[in-house]
Amino acid sequence: MTLEEIKALSEDEIKTRKSEIDSILEKVVSGEDTETDVDALNEEVRAMDERLVELRKVAEENKDDLKAVIDGEGVEVRNDLEPKMEAKKMTDVKEIRNSSAYIDAFAEAIKTGDFTECRSLLTENATNGTVVVPTFIEEKILTAWEKSEIFSRVGKVNYKGNLKIGFEISGTDAVVHTEGGDAPDEEVLVLGAIEIIPHNIKKWITVSDEVMSLRGQAFLDYIYDEITYKIIKKAENLVIAAIVAAVGSSTSTKAGQATISGGVAKTTILNAIAATSDEATDLVVIMNKQTWAAFKALETVNDGDPFNGLPVLFNNSLDAYDSADADEEYAIVGDLGFGARINLPDGNEVKFVFDEKSLAESDLVKIVGKLYAGIGIVAPNAFCVITKPDSEG
Repeated sequence: MTLEEIKALSEDEIKTRKSEIDSILEKVVSGEDTETDVDALNEEVRAMDERLVELRKVAEENKDDLKAVIDGEGVEVRNDLEPKMEAKKMTDVKEIRNSSAYIDAFAEAIKTGDFTECRSLLTENATNGTVVVPTFIEEKILTAWEKSEIFSRVGKVNYKGNLKIGFEISGTDAVVHTEGGDAPDEEVLVLGAIEIIPHNIKKWITVSDEVMSLRGQAFLDYIYDEITYKIIKKAENLVIAAIVAAVGSSTSTKAGQATISGGVAKTTILNAIAATSDEATDLVVIMNKQTWAAFKALETVNDGDPFNGLPVLFNNSLDAYDSADADEEYAIVGDLGFGARINLPDGNEVKFVFDEKSLAESDLVKIVGKLYAGIGIVAPNAFCVITKPDSEG
C-alpha cells in the first residue's frame, strides 16, 4: 500500500491489513513465497503503526472534549472545536478532489453539463453549490498561465463586474517651500480612468468520438491541454492589440502610449526605452521571432547586445519586420506589470460547452472553451510601440 492509502485507513482496516501481512510473512518464512519484498512490507507496517498513533491521539482529544462538555465547559469547547472541524472539512474537500471517483465524475459532468454526481460526492463540503475542479486541473491551469511569458508578467485581479482604474494624465511637479516664503501653488492634476469590461475569450476544437469515449483524467488532460493553451495564447494577443490601440495622447478614458519609427538597429531599442515613462522600470521587448533573428544578427563583440540587456518575449501576432508594411507596428518595449491589467471575475477556470449535433454526420464533437476576462492598458507611456519606417523616407 502507498503512504497516502495508509493515511486513509481506519484502526479496524489497519488491523485487517496487519493480519494479511502476518499471513504473507508466514509463507515467506516457510519458503512457500520467495518473491515478496519483505523490506517493503516492514516499511508498510511501520507506516501503519504511525497511523495508529495518530488515530489514538485524535480519539483521546475527542474524549477530552466530550468530558469538557459534560463538565459544563460547552461554550469554550465549541469554540476550540470549530477550527478543528473546519480544518478537517478542508482536508476532506482536497481528498475528494484528488479521488479517482471525483475526477471521473467531473470528466463526465464536463461532457454532459450535469454536475449532480460531483455535488453528491462533495455533499456538505460543496461551497454555496459551487463544484470545484479537481486539484490537478487547478495546477494545470496555473502552470499554463505561468508558462506564458507575457501573462506571467501582466497584473491580475479578480473583480466581479466592470473594473475602473484611475491614472494621472498630467500634474504639476512638487516644489521646495522655504520657511517664511509664500505658500506654493496648489497642485494641478488631470486624471483619467480606464474601464476594463470583461468578455468571453473563446476557442473551439473538434474531436472524434474516440476522444469523447476517453474517461477521467485522460479526457480532462486532453481538452485542458488543447484548449486552455490556445485561450491563453489568444489572451496574450489581446494584450498586444490593446497596447497598439492605446498609442497616442492620453484622454479621460485612455492611457496613451508612446510610439517611435525605427528600423532594425540597436538605436531603435534605445530610443523606445527612452520614450517610456520613469515608472516603467521592468522593461521587456516583445516581437516576432523573425524580427528577433534580424536584431540578433546585429550582435558583435564591439556593439554588444542589440536589446540592451532587456528580456525578449515572442509574440507572432506582431508581423515580422520584413513582412510589415511601412508605418506598421512590429515591436513593443514596455513594462507589462505596471502598464497592463487583466480582470478575471470568475477566476482562471476555463468553462466548456459541448456540441454533439453540428458535426454529427462526420462523427465529430465541437468543444468550445470560454474564459471570462477583461484586459486594459492602465498607465500612460508604460509602453512604446515601434513601427517600421517608410522605405521611401
